Amino acid sequence: MLSPPGNLFDSDSRSAGQTLGKEDFAVLVDSPHVKVERIVSNGDASPPGFWYDQPWAEWVAVLAGSAGLAFENEPEVMVLRVGDHILIPPRKRHRVEWTDKRCATIWLAVHYPGPSQSLPI
Repeated sequence: MLSPPGNLFDSDSRSAGQTLGKEDFAVLVDSPHVKVERIVSNGDASPPGFWYDQPWAEWVAVLAGSAGLAFENEPEVMVLRVGDHILIPPRKRHRVEWTDKRCATIWLAVHYPGPSQSLPI
């Protein structure tokens, strides 16, 4: 059975009444080998001193808005704008320094096993 179609740009969380600093996560695909999320950020940032340190790889793309990502031991914050994407390897410590405060930042994130974790395909 097919699931109903969706649109990555529908239901912008800010227009749905969410306030600045409130993120919305929607899991679009979830299986043992891959998870795809749509994330809507509204001026959000990682808490001070917090670093993501994930055992899986993550590919993220910015579909709307903009964001700044910081990576441990990297001197500059990486600015991502509409259309930009990056592959974050497993265990690469990173944090969201900022997301656009003028409009929602819509991310598409794909989480999957890293190189040492092969997929049984």
